[in-house]
Amino acid sequence: MEASKSKETRKWSSLYRSEDWWAVWLGFALLGLSVANLLPWIPKIGRWGTDVFSYIGISSLPYFAALALLLLIISSISIVAMKNSLKEYALGFPLVFALSFIAILIANQSYVNYLGLEYVLWALLLGMFISNVVGLPGRLKSSIKTELFIKTGLVLLGTEILFNTLLSAGAFGLFEITVGLFTVWYFCYYLAIKLGLSRSFACVMASATSICGVSAAIATGGAVKGDPKEVSYTISLVLLFSIPLLVLMPLIAKTIGMPDAVAGAWIGGTIDTTPAVVAAGALYSDKAMQVASIIKMSQNTLIGIAAFALAVYWTLRVERNPGEKPKPIEIWYRFPKFVLGFVATSALSSFLFIPAFGSVATSTIINQVKNIRSWFFAMAFVCIGLNTSFKDLFKIGRGKPLLVFTAATLLDIALSLLSAYVFFGGVIFPPPI
Repeated sequence: MEASKSKETRKWSSLYRSEDWWAVWLGFALLGLSVANLLPWIPKIGRWGTDVFSYIGISSLPYFAALALLLLIISSISIVAMKNSLKEYALGFPLVFALSFIAILIANQSYVNYLGLEYVLWALLLGMFISNVVGLPGRLKSSIKTELFIKTGLVLLGTEILFNTLLSAGAFGLFEITVGLFTVWYFCYYLAIKLGLSRSFACVMASATSICGVSAAIATGGAVKGDPKEVSYTISLVLLFSIPLLVLMPLIAKTIGMPDAVAGAWIGGTIDTTPAVVAAGALYSDKAMQVASIIKMSQNTLIGIAAFALAVYWTLRVERNPGEKPKPIEIWYRFPKFVLGFVATSALSSFLFIPAFGSVATSTIINQVKNIRSWFFAMAFVCIGLNTSFKDLFKIGRGKPLLVFTAATLLDIALSLLSAYVFFGGVIFPPPI
């Protein structure tokens, strides 16, 4: 009886001691502050040219300091609740924020922005530079809260994904992203297994290449309880592959004269990070950027479905012992809770905010959320970089994961191109956009 009570207590305690749940609570809290219009003061780093010092003046610094303090305070609530060391976390947080600030600043330089090199890439590279070249003091490692930051950012991302925007591409957009999804997923998964990689690693890589990159890697990694190092490795591959694809895909599309909608659908269905998708689409045309964004957001909505399906499969098949009957509640325990927050914030934006506040006020709320969300993403990718060792990257799988990821990406490029022409090129159906 005592053991049963203890187990039940642990289950309830996950609501305030689990990183997954805290991502939901922090996301809701920040969304609530945005709804109350309490975050319009948060500074934005806009475009700048050659003189950064004239752009970032003394008058702006107090606002950035206040932002750093806000992020530290609100994240510290979860640190204390999860019984981590607040002192150690607070000691290293300024470094994480400072690197995030530099990453966003670099990305907003006019020429860098023109090249489409987004802040998530700079955040990753800065973190990698510190960890691999400069060296990170051990006492600062307690501030590396990659999953808390990125999961909170993903909960906030749901606010930006409105259902009416997704439907603007009609059924064609959904078909375009699902035609190659299952093929690429199974190809990547079975190739990884064939080369001797673990099932969880294969699953994380397959989801990242076929669904939506970083978000899918984090969600499915939680669903299958994957090794955090394997998840980080996959995320690094996603971001590093996005750079050449960002430049080459618009160039190839222009060379062969693709219609705007086809180019956008191809880009959105292939590149695995949302910022890189938007940037690559913008390098081609405004219409290509619009279509690419819709396709990518449609893929983002599949995160929850994929995480749930994998949680069910892993519980009932992969980790099931002979003769054991897994309880349905085990699926709930395994399911990444931040995905629920992602779906909830999307539903709130789509079905509550617009009817209650109107489209203009809802747009204001979304802009505030988007601004704060970008800082959480920047801090998350800084942390990924700080936690990434080049030596470890080369050690993992002796190059086999890189081979799997490359092969799956090439297949994804080919299938996305085919389906983009079929559904958006007027080959069989009239173009939906």
